[in-house]
Amino acid sequence: MPRISVVGSSGSGKSTLARRLADRLELDFVELDAFQHLPGWQPRDPAEFGALVDAACPVDGQWVVDGNYSQVTMHGVVWRRADTVVVLDLPRRQVITHLTARSLRRWVTREELWNGNRESLRNLLRWDPGRNVIRWSWVHHHRYAARYGAAADDRRWAHLDFVYLTSHAEADAWLARLVAT
Repeated sequence: MPRISVVGSSGSGKSTLARRLADRLELDFVELDAFQHLPGWQPRDPAEFGALVDAACPVDGQWVVDGNYSQVTMHGVVWRRADTVVVLDLPRRQVITHLTARSLRRWVTREELWNGNRESLRNLLRWDPGRNVIRWSWVHHHRYAARYGAAADDRRWAHLDFVYLTSHAEADAWLARLVAT
């Protein structure tokens, strides 16, 4: 019964891969950002966030979860219930290039993300990584790589199959093989 967590640095392509995976395998798609970000980019109460994730990822369900929130992934229900963790670990330069283009496109088109939130030029120009997703990704890129690189050796996750992908081409090939089997 597929229960898959897709993780990686902001801008690595995890949402795109997770959606494609869920579509091709006909699984429920769970986007953690949609639960976390209330209107005005306010964070949801942690207990409420956890309860929403718990309900969206039932033990007997089939799902793909997109997101890095360790309180619900590594330290919560997602990884305890999952059977596979897909780690997208792309080079920082590639992630930042993609993230910059994506953020600017979203700003120009006024694309709504979650709960009425949109990218703002003001935030994209801030130096504070808590407000600027590009800066966040730059500062935290190595942390995600280290966290998920060490996870496969952690006994707590012995029940999980880890798939490490270091390029979009690898991700495409892996998805094609998975769907073919």
